[in-house]
Amino acid sequence: MFEFIRTHQRLMQLLLLILVFPAFALFGIEGYTRFFGPDQALAEVEGRAITQQEFDGVMRQQEDQLHRSFGASFDPKVLDTPERRKQLLDGIIDDHLISAEAQHLRLTVSDAALRNAIMSQGFMQQLRKPDGSIDIDAYKALLAAQGMTPEQYDARMRFAVASGKPGETIGISGLASTVVAEKLGKALEQEREAQELLISPKDYAAKVVVDDAALKAFYDANKARFTLPEHAKVEYLVLSAEAIAADTHPSDADLKASYEARKAQYAGQEQRRASHILISAGKDAKAADKTAAKAKAQSLLEALRKKPESFADVAKKESQDPGSAAQGGDLGFFGRSAMVKSFEDIAFKLKEGEISDIVESDFGYHIIKLTGIKEAKTPPFEAVKAELEAQLKKDQAAKRYAEIADGFSNMVYDQYDSLKPAADKYKLKIQSADGVTRQPSQAMANTPLTNDKLLRVLFADDAVKNKRNIEAVQVAPSTLVSARIVDYKPAQLKPLEQVKDEVKAALIAKRSVELAKEAGEAMLKKAQAGEAPQGFSKTQWISRRSNDVSAPSLAAVMRADAAKLPAYAGADLGEKGYAIYKVTQVKQPEKIDEAKAQSTWTGISGNLSEREYRAYLDGLRQRSKVKMGKQAPAAAQS
Repeated sequence: MFEFIRTHQRLMQLLLLILVFPAFALFGIEGYTRFFGPDQALAEVEGRAITQQEFDGVMRQQEDQLHRSFGASFDPKVLDTPERRKQLLDGIIDDHLISAEAQHLRLTVSDAALRNAIMSQGFMQQLRKPDGSIDIDAYKALLAAQGMTPEQYDARMRFAVASGKPGETIGISGLASTVVAEKLGKALEQEREAQELLISPKDYAAKVVVDDAALKAFYDANKARFTLPEHAKVEYLVLSAEAIAADTHPSDADLKASYEARKAQYAGQEQRRASHILISAGKDAKAADKTAAKAKAQSLLEALRKKPESFADVAKKESQDPGSAAQGGDLGFFGRSAMVKSFEDIAFKLKEGEISDIVESDFGYHIIKLTGIKEAKTPPFEAVKAELEAQLKKDQAAKRYAEIADGFSNMVYDQYDSLKPAADKYKLKIQSADGVTRQPSQAMANTPLTNDKLLRVLFADDAVKNKRNIEAVQVAPSTLVSARIVDYKPAQLKPLEQVKDEVKAALIAKRSVELAKEAGEAMLKKAQAGEAPQGFSKTQWISRRSNDVSAPSLAAVMRADAAKLPAYAGADLGEKGYAIYKVTQVKQPEKIDEAKAQSTWTGISGNLSEREYRAYLDGLRQRSKVKMGKQAPAAAQS
């Protein structure tokens, strides 16, 4: 029990982060969004604008988080899709709605709750002194580096926690019925023995009769399929903070100054190793049970005082913590906030080898023995120099990008006949691509020419007709692109004679699928009438947890009437053909494994909570004033 809480501490911190972070991110930039009018906003919520700057800031935060989580394997392009931008903007709108609702409800946060929220932030553990107290000077310096005072940070965190309360309350309201969970659990665990008979389209291709009239009809009905899309040859320039960073080289003086400012972060925290003996007595235990447990703990302590070297043996025999008793009570190394407070306070006061007095917690009574100490150590400058350099390059590049972005945008717009002036001034390379289409294509996957906003501007009538530089378009955080069409080819329907073979192959494929389905459905009727076909595959056991069975196949097998076996069902597999399934046996466990039953209940409850929370947000949208701006991503306006 005690060991479980310690082991899953990171999970609990993550839960708090998920609840707090969106509102915190929102409030951190809320101040300056008021200075932008609705014409410049991506959206407006209750009169407050959501600007492009706010959108970019949140995207950068997400990108930084993913970089820290996945390292070099993370590709920022996964965030730069119409669907992802829609999700991001919708999320920011939701945050603003929740913020407005929290203000409307006049939700407040107590000083104690505020302190707990601040202390739960990961960086706070790095600011602890050896005695467990917070290094206030280091705390102020860390906030000052972010342009904040402790009072400002308190205000932001107080607002963030208050904003999270409505959604948090709704989010934990979804509790599944145990009856429903039990029925679903049984359905998930049921297994069916089945055989497959696949009716393949390729077996019917030779039966398809194709004449000129059929070809012409199919061609006319599917002209888009045989049309060469409009395409263009394009030149473009990319101005990005990433490229600037690659050409940025911080001095040693800058690196050392950064190192001194971050020493508190690098120092980490002291860790301690302890063993304990727990005599259980939960906070809801009866007074008599608590008295008896404490007396037993006291008796064990007195014996250990006389023979401290027997601690591990006594723990194995007497400790009631199942997570550590078998290891002689050993809990391994842990830092601050890993243990309950009463336990932690004593563990961090003991000397190595020392045994504590009786320590009471919500779990019962502990006897603690400190077995090791790892002091917090600040890594030398050389050990973190590369990390510091990467961060400084990023910071300096972001500053340089902000300084020149407007100039770049103005130049490509003012000198619209060529990209060369901007390329020369900002030392950029003019890049080119052929076969660029109005819709993003895989052929342009490694270029910015898959950005939907950029393509809309590039293929606007004026840009196509006059072949001028388009305005600089932000295609990713801190990334601007200007482009121009050099050569343009309109969409063109290929003549039937040119694509006759392609049309014939497509028509045969379509009719083969139809014939296979017709034959399969006819066979299924005969099988259900008692005339079973031959050629079924080997048997396999299938359940709703099976991962190697397609959705149509699984649905067919589970849909078969098990009251009379063998039972038959069919599944349309599209281009793969039609399948008939013969179900011969059904196995239903009498009792569901407790862990699986709990998992099922948790899954249903989580789904219900998510739906409740989404319904809550939808309700807020319906009764609130939300306007989409002209500059909003197209996908977000749908």
